[in-house]
Amino acid sequence: MLRSVILAAARSKRVERLVEKAPVSRDVVRRFVAGNTTEDALAATRELVADGLAVTLDFLGEDTFTAEQATATKDEYLRLLAALDAAELTPEAEVSLKLSALGQKFDEELALANAREICAAAMKAGTTVTLDMEDHTTTDSTLDMLAELRKDFPTTGAVLQSYLRRTEADCRELAVSGSRVRLCKGAYKEPESVAYQTALDVDKSYVRCVNTLMSGAGYPMLATHDPRLITIGEDRSRWFDRSGDSFEFQMLYGVRPEEQRRLARDGYTVRVYVPYGTEWYGYLMRRLAERPANLGFFARALATKK
Repeated sequence: MLRSVILAAARSKRVERLVEKAPVSRDVVRRFVAGNTTEDALAATRELVADGLAVTLDFLGEDTFTAEQATATKDEYLRLLAALDAAELTPEAEVSLKLSALGQKFDEELALANAREICAAAMKAGTTVTLDMEDHTTTDSTLDMLAELRKDFPTTGAVLQSYLRRTEADCRELAVSGSRVRLCKGAYKEPESVAYQTALDVDKSYVRCVNTLMSGAGYPMLATHDPRLITIGEDRSRWFDRSGDSFEFQMLYGVRPEEQRRLARDGYTVRVYVPYGTEWYGYLMRRLAERPANLGFFARALATKK
């Protein structure tokens, strides 16, 4: 119920305006978002890499309705990749991108062309790209574009969401040599016909997908903050005789940072998903929906500001 309320708020322009104007918002956002600019993203990346963590950077923005907006997003990724290269932060830092921010919802050919340009820049910089997954209506389109991009950029990463009923089959198809697959639970409101509705069913699906990816020839990227699922991931890595560099854990910027460092100290590759940019509202609300316990941080921040 709480998750549904948060996701409804994520679509409300009125709530968005209220949150943006709240004095506490800046403090809350700072915990989960690196900042507004390329320079902010670089500063966060330097700090995380210095702590032995890998990074994937996401320039926030998905409400893209024009070719001009899509081009602006592409250009920012090109600037970011050039800056990462100049700062010698690759290959520890890669980028994540939403095809919707590149024009997917109104011009798939434009989105693919923009993604190709970003992938080429990433290859030149010595790093790679992961395609974020969004709501289920874009899944087929995203996987089709992934297949096209992998023809020239085979290290392009995929994202699969365990709450979708189709994901086990997608894991089997993508668990092949050279295939990088990030597995997460999912953070969109989906109908029962396509998605599991209870946390238990989503978790069970996640574990089945972990087994499929870990037993395959690809490179699994286990994106979760759930202590039980992290423990299962560690166990499956031993069961399937996975070395520490043959898979990785992924976590969000600002969520369980001590656990991120603990896993890194234990010899695992840990990649932190670092968002930046001014379009933080939708991202923040989905993070709260994924893990409603994060509301406690927001409430404590509000209390301190009174």
